[in-house]
Amino acid sequence: MGSEFLERRFDLSGQGTSIRREAVAGLTTFLAMAYITVVNPAILSEAGMDFGAVFVATCLAAAVGSLIMGLAANYPVALAPGMGQNAFFTYGIVLGNGHPWQTALGAVFVSGLIFVVLSLLPIREWLINSIPRNLKYGMSAGIGLFLAFIALQNAGVAVANPATLVSFGHLAAFAPAAALVGFFVITALASRGQSGAIIIGILAVSAVAWLAGQAEFHGIVAPPPSLTPVLAQFDLVGVFDLAMLSVIFTLLLVDVFDTAGTLVGVATRGRLLDADGKLPRLRGALLADSSATVIGAVAGTSPTTSYIESAAGVESGGRTGLTAVVVAALFLLCLVFAPLAQSVPPYASAAALLFVAVVMARSLTDIDWKDLTESAPAALTAVAMPLSFSIADGIGAGFISYAAIKLLSGRAGECPAAVYLVAAVFCVKFVSL
Repeated sequence: MGSEFLERRFDLSGQGTSIRREAVAGLTTFLAMAYITVVNPAILSEAGMDFGAVFVATCLAAAVGSLIMGLAANYPVALAPGMGQNAFFTYGIVLGNGHPWQTALGAVFVSGLIFVVLSLLPIREWLINSIPRNLKYGMSAGIGLFLAFIALQNAGVAVANPATLVSFGHLAAFAPAAALVGFFVITALASRGQSGAIIIGILAVSAVAWLAGQAEFHGIVAPPPSLTPVLAQFDLVGVFDLAMLSVIFTLLLVDVFDTAGTLVGVATRGRLLDADGKLPRLRGALLADSSATVIGAVAGTSPTTSYIESAAGVESGGRTGLTAVVVAALFLLCLVFAPLAQSVPPYASAAALLFVAVVMARSLTDIDWKDLTESAPAALTAVAMPLSFSIADGIGAGFISYAAIKLLSGRAGECPAAVYLVAAVFCVKFVSL
């Protein structure tokens, strides 16, 4: 009876798959992205949020988001709090601009609501289609470079230097050495096609640290921590301060383009596009992604988004939303492993963060380097993010430079109206600093 229901609900035979294949694909996707249960709480806890509560919020947001995606859109795409967005939340909004984490959560909530509206209206397609492709690549790479800088800092590999601003730390010390070795292990495993390479690397570095007495081991399983410290703790009053407008805009911009890129990328690899090369059931997928951000904000975490790691499950045969439903179930099961997550030292998480950064930076290869009016703004966007220690400022630099260079090159018509509009907004922001 159960198998017949799943067959009808997800059209398994019509998609050329089976319950077993979908289950294996779901497990593969989960192993590829399970690192977020450790890394996300580690990053958000630096903003002053309770680690255990964020761990629960991360698992719940991933479970609910993946479940909605599987049931509403029937896509083998899993969701969880996004890398890059969580870094912007902590290092950009809270530590960078001095806003309380409650206000930052409010910004996530409001941007999620706007994203829901955009998912229902044609304006979303207009916005996505208006942003130059090369600028998108520069944004993705810039977030990767930003994450790499944060990872190297957290591991003690990169340290402050009064003469050069930054330099290498004492690489023979345990933390930086362990982080670098962990990065090497994760990269090597991933290159060999090992599922769960990131989580294996994190656990390997952590195990060595526990045995060497360099980190405290709190256990493996226990009842889930309380969600109360972060549940619905967003500040909706502070969000409507003028200074938060650019924050909300940046959160929305990153979420919109991350979602679009992930859905298209995973669907292409899984041959899920229709005859016209378009995504079927796109509205359901967009609503799943946008509503997951709202739900995640209520639970107490940074924006929830579609994960490119879903491609690992697609490579394993996943073709329907049943894959995403399996991922949702595994994230709920993960709730009892909070002690293990809290036992992971920061430098182990840094190894994973550095690997994710390298993967994101690969989009630099997709930039059209032959056209300087396209490549220069994209490269500036990528470089400006880590050097300004701000994703928002990096995006602003990219939009302004793209509009200015096209205008001065006599190619103003190649720059979409949306880019001029966004560039003007950031010009006002920078001038008012």
